[in-house]
Amino acid sequence: MTPEQVREFALALPETEEKGHFGTPDFRTRNKIFCTLREEEGAAVLKLPLEDQEAVTTLQPEVFSLGGWSHQGWTKVVLAKVDAGEFKALLVLAWKKLATKRAIKAYEIDGSGTP
Repeated sequence: MTPEQVREFALALPETEEKGHFGTPDFRTRNKIFCTLREEEGAAVLKLPLEDQEAVTTLQPEVFSLGGWSHQGWTKVVLAKVDAGEFKALLVLAWKKLATKRAIKAYEIDGSGTP
């Protein structure tokens, strides 16, 4: 995965916009952040449900790791090591936690199943 792919996948989700948070690009829906992009580190940080966070960090610690805000679901992803399909699925999961019902319906009606 590249930072450009993260940006492309995130912005393909309905009602998503790119903004900045402490000098770092982030992706939001309803002005709530679900993904940040740490381009200089080659990483992204996703806000995952805690049970999903635990599963990915346990199964793939070389790809997913915890940090200071992990208790809220924030999970660091090493882009060079993550499978693109898995990243997309987790990105959608993070987005759906914050998206409106209308946006989720628009995404599901799209028929693609992925951004």
